[in-house]
Amino acid sequence: MQWTLVIPLKPLARAKSRLSGTAADALRPGLALAFALDTVAAALASPAVGDVAVVTGDALAGRELAALGADIIADEPGGGLNAALVHAVAVVRASRPDRAVAALNADLPALRPAELNRVLNSAAEFPRAFLADAAGIGTTLLAARPPHALLPEFGADSRARHRTSGAHELGLAGVDSVRQDVDTGEDLRAALSLGVGPRTAAATARLLIPGQ
Repeated sequence: MQWTLVIPLKPLARAKSRLSGTAADALRPGLALAFALDTVAAALASPAVGDVAVVTGDALAGRELAALGADIIADEPGGGLNAALVHAVAVVRASRPDRAVAALNADLPALRPAELNRVLNSAAEFPRAFLADAAGIGTTLLAARPPHALLPEFGADSRARHRTSGAHELGLAGVDSVRQDVDTGEDLRAALSLGVGPRTAAATARLLIPGQ
């Protein structure tokens, strides 16, 4: 099964505020863009991924990600993350109603194509499925086979909300790179220990990160 990945990305100027203890205000937009670029590059290299659509209202990010091969969907609703995902899936399925879709976080800089492939192949066994994040509270991937709606419930305690919504939780081991999103300095250290993509490696080279 081939998937369209829908990756939401907020404006870079407002991204990654929880990294304030690790990176100065001037550096965080560049970090957020590096995370997204490495995430998209790894996703496009996964055999199960047919294409990647990034939903964003950030012009710079849109240009950079389009250059990698991502399709860019404008964040028209302006109603937050879940509204952006619903809008993007509607755009994708307007022309391809039988397309399997999966929402993927944009902050997975250690993402490995082979691990993503395992997750998507496992998700294909269920109408809707999700993968919890490394903290065990949030969600890094939510998938829906056609004709099922995605029904995203990202935000606080999204793991519990996606489970309540009827999505199957994927209990896969050995897919740490798909679980390790980056919101805090501790998350960034964990991602660096897994091995991040080249853009994140360059963007973090100037940071003083305890434990690295």
